[in-house]
Amino acid sequence: MRAVAPGRVNLIGDHTDHTGGLVLPIAVDLATTVVGRRGGRRVVLRSDDEPEPAVVDLDGVDAATVTPPWARYVAGVVAELRPEQGFEGRVSTTLPIGGGMSSSAALEVAVALALDAPDSEPVALARLCQRAEQRAVGVPCGPMDQLASAAGRAGHALLIDCHDLTIEAVAMPEGLEVVVVDSGQPRSLAGSAYAERTAECASAEAVIGPLRRARAGDEAAIADRTIAARARHVISENERVRVAAAALAEGDVSVLGAAMRASHTSLRDDFAVSIAVLDDLVGRLDATSGVHGARLTGAGFGGCVVALAEPGVLARWGPERSWAVQAADGARVGG
Repeated sequence: MRAVAPGRVNLIGDHTDHTGGLVLPIAVDLATTVVGRRGGRRVVLRSDDEPEPAVVDLDGVDAATVTPPWARYVAGVVAELRPEQGFEGRVSTTLPIGGGMSSSAALEVAVALALDAPDSEPVALARLCQRAEQRAVGVPCGPMDQLASAAGRAGHALLIDCHDLTIEAVAMPEGLEVVVVDSGQPRSLAGSAYAERTAECASAEAVIGPLRRARAGDEAAIADRTIAARARHVISENERVRVAAAALAEGDVSVLGAAMRASHTSLRDDFAVSIAVLDDLVGRLDATSGVHGARLTGAGFGGCVVALAEPGVLARWGPERSWAVQAADGARVGG
């Protein structure tokens, strides 16, 4: 059998999903594929990118202790899904690992489908894989990555409400190219300040209530300036997602680009998840004729930048690696 799960690029709306806010990702035409056969009492997967295989018993294991480290994502899925049969096969991916395009979520979703999780209920599949990642690496991640991978729609971005997990497909206009540029700085959520930021958001909510419902200026009631800044980012980012989704639907690249630039500034100044290499890369992209807007994408602390540009403008961008990506359909079995 064969299971394929795409990665994702978030156009705007970072560090909002774990507070039940709004995001606007696309599933991309880069994906992780699991091929093999079901049977036995173990999951054994060999990877084209890892020297050691993932070997996980079905009879119970602490996913966080499994080695090698990439096998923890597999073990998390096994622990959450509790499949009746094991699996033996191979994993390959066209996604840059650790680059901010959700290679871990794509692995989780592909493994879940290979182990016979239904692909007809993308929200349930995403929730299962979200729990698997939390179990595997202890990161309190929101549902965006797994849901974008499970529910992607070709030619469309996904406006996701991460509180009730409703999805509105927003058509991507013609003449707009999505380009992902690798900063060259790997990042790991488990080794980053991600958990610290989620805790800071929780502290903000203890004062002003759910950030998804808060309005601009509500953060002024928070005495701690750092916590107030974290809240200000989330509150303003949710509004930027609304503006960007409407602009995308109308093909207004000027408004869309401005929202992206403001998002990066907020992630840099209020949420403090950017680093110098990302700021430099965003600045160079924004200064390039034909680029409508650029921002870090994903958790930050490294990884990738996303830019929206006129077709071909960034075809020879360098020296960094880059990919012009298309909005793709979600995960599937077969094909």
